[in-house]
Formats: sequence, C-alpha cells, structure tokens
Amino acid sequence: MNTNTRIQLTDSTMDIIVKMSEGNPGAMNVLMQMIKDGGAIDPDDFMGGIGAVLALDSHGIYGTDIYILNNDICDRDLTKMLAVLRSCQLGYFNGDLLADACNRQDRSGKALIPVDELCDKVKERLPNFGKI
Repeated sequence: MNTNTRIQLTDSTMDIIVKMSEGNPGAMNVLMQMIKDGGAIDPDDFMGGIGAVLALDSHGIYGTDIYILNNDICDRDLTKMLAVLRSCQLGYFNGDLLADACNRQDRSGKALIPVDELCDKVKERLPNFGKI
C-alpha cells in the first residue's frame, strides 16, 4: 500500500485528474471515464467513480501505469478494471502485486493478474456490480 497518496480532500475533480494522470492522455481519459461511469458500474461504492480513483492512489498507480491497467491488463474494459481494483479492496488480490503488474510496460503484467477470475469473485460478492 502506498503511504504517499496524492489526492487531498480539498482537490477538485480536475486537480485529481491532473495529479493522477501525470500528464498521460490515456490515463486522463481512463480517469474521466472512471469518474463518469464508475458509480453506475459499481453502485455499492458509496463514493461512486471517485472511490476507484482513490483505490489507484492508495496502491500508487499513476500515469502510464493507469493506462497499462486499463489498456493492456483489462483489455480496455472499464468494468474489468474496476473489478480488479475492487478485488483488492475485498481481499481477493494483493494491491502491491497489482501495482507491480501495472508498472510493467512490456505487457508481462497481464500474466500476473487473473482478471476474469477476479471479476467473477467481485460479481459474486457484489451482485449489483457491472449491471449497467
């Protein structure tokens, strides 16, 4: 778990996107999608899409790593990406391993994360997840 989180209580949505994306356009796009659609995908997250962004921050996943998680590991499927993040919160997957996988720009991180299995576990635990 990352002890040097970037998001502050006083940050605006734009501040959050800028801090988390590190200027990476792909990460900016993913973060905006998370904020916009995250609450509908995971209605049990009381913080809506911001909850998943906070999860990224707590695991130290920023910039290019956000893009890699969405694009390479989760095949550009936001529901899968949110399920992987939620699986860490639920104790099904280790957040440090997730951060390591996202940091691998050679696509080798995909083999470290059983995305479909984690999605199934999250949907079993949270029946409203992904029913948009």
